[in-house]
Amino acid sequence: MTENDRTPALHVDEAFADEHSNTSGNPHFSEVFQARRNLLKGGVGMAVAVGLFGKAGFAEAMLPEWAQGNPAAPTGPLLGFNAIPVSRADAITVPAGYRADVILPWGQPILGSYPGYAGDGSNTAAEQAQQIGQNHDGMHYFPMSRGQAGSAHGVLVFNQEYIDANTLHPNGATTVGGVRPSEEVAKEINAHGVSVVEIRKQGGTWQVVPGRYNRRITGATPMEIGGPVRGHALVRTAYSPNGTRTRGTLNNCANGHTPWGTYLTCEENWANYFVNRDAVPPREHKRYGVKTSSNYAWETAEPRFNASTVGAGSAQDYRNEPNTYGWVVEIDPFDPNSTPVKRTALGRFAHENVAHSKPRAGQPLAFYMGDDTANEYIYKFVTRDAYTPGRSDGSMLDHGTLYVARFKADGSGEWLPLVFDDAGFQAAAFAKGVAFESQADVLVNTRLAADVVGATKMDRPEWGAVDPRSGWIYFTLTNNSSRAAGAVDAANPRGPNAYGHIVRFAEYGGRNDAIRFDWDLFLLAGPTTDSNKPDNSGPLDADSIHASPDGLHFDERGLLWIQTDMSGNQLYAGPFGNNAMLVANPGTNEVKRFLTGPVGCEITGVTSTPDGRTLFINIQHPGDEPSRGASHWPDGGSARPRAATVVITREDGGIVGT
Repeated sequence: MTENDRTPALHVDEAFADEHSNTSGNPHFSEVFQARRNLLKGGVGMAVAVGLFGKAGFAEAMLPEWAQGNPAAPTGPLLGFNAIPVSRADAITVPAGYRADVILPWGQPILGSYPGYAGDGSNTAAEQAQQIGQNHDGMHYFPMSRGQAGSAHGVLVFNQEYIDANTLHPNGATTVGGVRPSEEVAKEINAHGVSVVEIRKQGGTWQVVPGRYNRRITGATPMEIGGPVRGHALVRTAYSPNGTRTRGTLNNCANGHTPWGTYLTCEENWANYFVNRDAVPPREHKRYGVKTSSNYAWETAEPRFNASTVGAGSAQDYRNEPNTYGWVVEIDPFDPNSTPVKRTALGRFAHENVAHSKPRAGQPLAFYMGDDTANEYIYKFVTRDAYTPGRSDGSMLDHGTLYVARFKADGSGEWLPLVFDDAGFQAAAFAKGVAFESQADVLVNTRLAADVVGATKMDRPEWGAVDPRSGWIYFTLTNNSSRAAGAVDAANPRGPNAYGHIVRFAEYGGRNDAIRFDWDLFLLAGPTTDSNKPDNSGPLDADSIHASPDGLHFDERGLLWIQTDMSGNQLYAGPFGNNAMLVANPGTNEVKRFLTGPVGCEITGVTSTPDGRTLFINIQHPGDEPSRGASHWPDGGSARPRAATVVITREDGGIVGT
């Protein structure tokens, strides 16, 4: 007997982000922030109030001398466009003088036999492996050459985060006798991962080049395990008994890149692809949310997604398969024959994105990361080796120190090392009754390690971005439905935190390897009745209201692009309209809405050409909740909605945003 069940569309953030697996007693960021505001209301408050959201775009009065005025704020506004209004249209809207063109939608072939897109979902698993996957997310543009030519010819690399079975298959997901058909599962696995596409600007438009760089990396692509976890007992499986390899990358949310020209893709809500039905699951499964059921039931057709203990040892089953996920994966976009590497020294959690510090020859690099789950943490990885232009490579990511952030009420903060051999770490673990047996164990259990040292719980830390002028680091805290109602104050009167905010910090001494930092808020998102501008001059206005800030990107001129990811009632019934992208100038404190997307979508994945004249963004899951708002973007008519990349240019050929 065959069941043909139509599975509801699954919005990944809404489904996964509120997994409350953090049961530690660590202080929440809202508690720290309230304590700090109370401090500011006292004797110290008047002295720093003017600088709190000051003209230079940071709490200068609270920064050490090295950070004040570095660099000088721009002398005038840089946002040379009129803000667009909120919209609920099933379309892309941009300011007057701009155009938005669609390229690389789900299903477009990029390699192999170039099979055509099947609008009814009838393409095969093998064909999907040659086509753009579903639900585009993080993205980066790699120029093919230096100079002007590099801004007209490059390699675009972007994530395919998850799938919608209703649109991927002709009639949604099916089961036969409780088992998913292997062909459907293979197609879903191939619709995940990363797309690498060579593109060129010809006659004023961007087109796909059918070149040798084009590549699909999927949930089945062989991967190397690098760093301290390589070969450890916790990653040994029937596929790789020596623990050096695994297959696939899944739930690739945001991204990063390296100064040596490689792409970093981040595995976010990977735990929901696996099942573990053991009576007592191991901590490396439980703390991350591996449950007794999965989202897509792949385990019924693919044994590696069953993480239960079924064999005599780890070499006979896949009990450790989930431990090979939750990492930052490095991909070489210019070597299609290279094997992606999971860089385990950067920690295992629900990675949103990774942003590197300003590279300086002779100094170590820092990589900043957020764990996108309610009440989780912000991390920093500092390389052991100094950066050498033209010589450094991915091996830098295998050696270094992983830290987690603790925010203090006085506006300072500290980076707590997650290092097995560190005496302070050992003492903290002992005090909590937690034992680790090696650095590899610490990294497989990164969340637990952060718990024991007392890191600060955050409101879903998502994208981080580093200001290329100053080196200051910005993070979106998208929202948190579990914040206690009593943990509020005049500047942040929200419990729960429905709208989110953006925090920023500066490393002490401007050093990537600093263990102290100074922090403040950049803005509080929300409606005009519940928000705050960067300069603390009042609430956001009609040109700048937004909620659930998510994607962040600094362009080379220091403009901060902010993308939103609202869902549910906030998206379909609130004052904000469809999800949007805004631009902020931290130097002048301007914030303007630049773009709105189609119905039900998330705006995500932002990158630009070196000359700033082309901006690429991604539209994910248009028509996410068809019962509340159907979408047929981008094809129109009665077509199935498709995630796609959008190319934004000025009609006069000028620099986008100025």
